[in-house]
This record gives sequence, C-alpha cells and structure tokens, in this order.
Amino acid sequence: MTNGHQRDEARYEKQGFGNEIGIAGGIGLLIVDFVNGFADPDAFGGGNIPQAMERTRTLLAEARHHGWKIAHTRIVFADDGSDANIFSMKVPSMLGLTENNPASAIVPELAPLPGEYVVRKTVPSAFAGTPLAAWFVTHGVQTVVVAGCVTSGCVRASVLDAMQAGFRPVIVSDCVGDRAIGPHEANLFDMAQKCGDVMSLETLLSRISDAQ
Repeated sequence: MTNGHQRDEARYEKQGFGNEIGIAGGIGLLIVDFVNGFADPDAFGGGNIPQAMERTRTLLAEARHHGWKIAHTRIVFADDGSDANIFSMKVPSMLGLTENNPASAIVPELAPLPGEYVVRKTVPSAFAGTPLAAWFVTHGVQTVVVAGCVTSGCVRASVLDAMQAGFRPVIVSDCVGDRAIGPHEANLFDMAQKCGDVMSLETLLSRISDAQ
C-alpha cells in the first residue's frame, strides 16, 4: 500500500466514511451480467472477469445450499433496436445483446435453476425500471450479496440502487470483475466507503457460518 493510498484511507476514516453496515435479515444473491459476451475478451470482457466468474461458482453453490433468493441479470435489447437509449449511445455494441444472441446468454457454469429470477435490463442497474426490488422485498430479503461485472459499471450501479432502496449491499471482492484492474480497484474502494460492505468470498462464508 502506498503512502498516498494510506493518506486517502485516513482522510475517509476521519470524515466518517466506511462504516460497516453488516449482514441482517434474509439474504439474496444478485449476479450481474455474467453472460457469454462478458466472458469474451474480444467482446466485452477481459481483465479479471474470468477469475470472478470462476469464484462465483462457489458463491452460487453456497447460496443455493443456504436457500437464498437468487437473481441473475442480462442486458437484452430489442431485435430492432427500438429500445435504444443513452447507454447504447455511449456503447453502441450493446445493442447486439438481444434475446437470442448467445452473447447475452448467462454463462453455462452459472446457468439459473428454476425459481431463480432472471432480470432483463437495458441500463447498468439491475433495479432501474425492473421489478427486482419488489421481488427481493416480497421474499424477505434485507441483505443483497453482489457478484458480477463490471465492477465500475453495472455492478456499481446495482449496488448504489440497492443501497438507495434500503437493502444492505455486500460486494464480494473476488466475485466481481472488470475489463481493467484500475477501475475495478477504485470502485471497490469507493463502494466500501459509501454504499456497501466489501469482503472476500472467504470472509463472507465465514460470517455466514458463524451466524448459524
């Protein structure tokens, strides 16, 4: 850790940022955009996304074992592009992620099981314009554990909206990934200061085990 980074952390702490909110109530798992297109470094992937997908296999198995409510997201635009928006203006290639395009399909190793909710979205947040918040509330979820990609984009947007909707976000640091490591690390730091708890998969599973 550099001296500059230590000074930054000290400044945030002095100003009262970074308090832990903890895990409480029912737990839900949100897996953001782990689809084939983001597994492909020639499409939308790269960086540490493959490692995050691999670690999420263990997280997903644990969530199923504990009976958490589980939601997955996909970016899905209309075949004719009629729902193009500002997001797709910034990243026009996103319009190719249509319902039947294999690039928009969830990677096979994380494929949803019956009863797991698949959220289709056309913006970064899993909550914006979708019934996801209501679905979590209906099933008694208070803590939302977040995996997926990319850390600086759809993960961050989803975490911010989860916090604003009254959920306790837990971002699993080794189960989220980005095509570039700089934005990944910067956004983990910032989310930990302002809108959720950031911890490794090992730490999360230890806390869940200790609470039982």
